[in-house]
Amino acid sequence: MSESALTIGELAARFGLATHVLRHWEDLGLLAPRRDSGGRRVYRADDAETVAVILLGKRVGLSLTEIARLFASAADRETRRELLRAHRDQLAARIARATAALDTIEHALDCGAPDFRSCPHFRAKVDEALRLGVDGVAAHPVDVPLSER
Repeated sequence: MSESALTIGELAARFGLATHVLRHWEDLGLLAPRRDSGGRRVYRADDAETVAVILLGKRVGLSLTEIARLFASAADRETRRELLRAHRDQLAARIARATAALDTIEHALDCGAPDFRSCPHFRAKVDEALRLGVDGVAAHPVDVPLSER
């Protein structure tokens, strides 16, 4: 094999991947390696670059389906931007939820209340959960008498 050509094992090792991952990406149409006269996959620099792009996409939270859509619409700037805007919005929502969770945990760590359930900050979170439900959507009202709180 020439110096610029890599086997599936060599390319996988270069990125710390299992060879079945590269085969899976090929099945999804993300990779299209050339074949040698014996039918074995031959990877070149452009294939390594594609693997790096896939890994970067996965690192920013894109699914393989989204990455495939980006590849398919690479020349269509508006389609690409729509997909990335949607992903950005989902990511921003996840970050907001994680930040709120972190704030709640940090407050609980520093709270001086003897029982966290009596903490006014925690009580406000419980009341909000009762009002909004699990997913932050208005829930059916729940009548919880103060004596049971």
